[in-house]
Amino acid sequence: MPIGFEHHNHSACISDTLQRAEVHCREANLNFTPVRRRALEILLQEHRALGAYDLLTELAASGMGKQPPVAYRALDFLVSAGFAHKIERLNAYIACSHLGSDHAPAFLICRNCNAINEANAELANGRLGDAARAAGFQIERTVVEALGLCPACQDAP
Repeated sequence: MPIGFEHHNHSACISDTLQRAEVHCREANLNFTPVRRRALEILLQEHRALGAYDLLTELAASGMGKQPPVAYRALDFLVSAGFAHKIERLNAYIACSHLGSDHAPAFLICRNCNAINEANAELANGRLGDAARAAGFQIERTVVEALGLCPACQDAP
């Protein structure tokens, strides 16, 4: 199963990330409820962006509620804890590929298959950071989404 545009050990990825999330929540005194844990697990299993209603369908199938607030509350928690990101272009969510690291994500989105690769942008150290400093502006959050073709779609006939 590809993560972004690369292949990896998917089972190890899921278990390792869930374990890191549990440790982080314990150390930060965050309540990692069964619904929140299952929501992260679903995002990790898919390794693609899911809409809130797609996640809700999976949560309901796991017996964790059928009302939209169940999914939205879980997603809000995952995003605020740094375990997931919202992909604005798709109005969907994806598990963080760099869980536990302080980073500025940039998303490379395939316009053909919607595969997403999370890259580290470090925008504050580049031209945007230079422009912000020149204006006396302090960047707190950026959202970078680039649209193009992934390697598999470029090679497709």
